[in-house]
Amino acid sequence: MNTKKEQNGFTLIELMITVAVVGILTSIAYPSYAEYIRRGHRNEAKAGLQQAALWMERAATANGIYPITSDSTQKTAMDKMLGQYSSAYYTLSFSSSDTSSFVLQAIPQGGQASDKCKTLTFNQAGLMGANGKTQGTSGYDADCWGK
Repeated sequence: MNTKKEQNGFTLIELMITVAVVGILTSIAYPSYAEYIRRGHRNEAKAGLQQAALWMERAATANGIYPITSDSTQKTAMDKMLGQYSSAYYTLSFSSSDTSSFVLQAIPQGGQASDKCKTLTFNQAGLMGANGKTQGTSGYDADCWGK
């Protein structure tokens, strides 16, 4: 008679190898996933800036001038509109010192602050900017608005 019992299951070594492989795959995949998520939030902020620019253009068409931040009524209306496009990841704001120009900004919040593009900007001429640089200047990262 054979008294040997068959063993079922995994050895500790096999389990440790599996855990190591999963750890390696996670360490490779997580940074790509995190960048993908940051890019998605950045795209939402870009869409919000473009919507806000359209709002500014409609206001300029109706009134003949762009709203300015020194006019409390106009600033309140603009802040309310920008609040619709702000999120937990970006806060939208605008500045306008005269009636012929404006600059819209999307300022990153929380975890989005680690995004390489930092603050996104958009002005009345359609000039886009990121990380303190604008289109056509040295150091401007086209990926910030391109993807």
